[in-house]
Amino acid sequence: MAPHPDEAGGATGARRGVVTASRPAAGAPDRGRSTSGAIRAGLLCLVVLVLAGAVGLATRQPWLFPSLGPTVMLFFTAPRQPSSRPLNTLVGHLVAIAVGYGCLLVFGLSSAAPAPTGGLTVPYVAAGALSVAVTTVVLQLVRLPHPPAGASTLIVSLGILSAPVQLLDMVGAVLLVTAAGWALQRLVPARS
Repeated sequence: MAPHPDEAGGATGARRGVVTASRPAAGAPDRGRSTSGAIRAGLLCLVVLVLAGAVGLATRQPWLFPSLGPTVMLFFTAPRQPSSRPLNTLVGHLVAIAVGYGCLLVFGLSSAAPAPTGGLTVPYVAAGALSVAVTTVVLQLVRLPHPPAGASTLIVSLGILSAPVQLLDMVGAVLLVTAAGWALQRLVPARS
């Protein structure tokens, strides 16, 4: 039986008994990422999230929320992935926020205490699960996947951020983070 091409050394090197480094498949993460590349990614994530946090502090609104973390990580650790594109990011989070709010309304939870403080109830489980499912279907149908949007829709459907002003703040934060991430990718390009 021939070795699997993904094994260390690749199929050709393994047959000859020689261990050689194989190239990652197109779109696969680079396992040999340099220390400087990792530091660059971390620093750029820091800059973008501090910017969003500063706006939040200045406005006393939630401009920094959990789903922005994986979004900026995608920008700087996997910039060539389709889910890292600005359009995917914007559409992903906007769909997620709208679907999350819709599920919150459908299950009569708009005036209920948020799930983390009021307790996880059957309606919250239904709203949360349905919001992720619908967000996934919509983003797949429009061919604009952005996995961190799954967290955004849960944040809204579980009532964590659900007041209209908070939803607008989420949209503003997504716009800011996307613009800043896109600009920094061009200003501070990764070394090849």
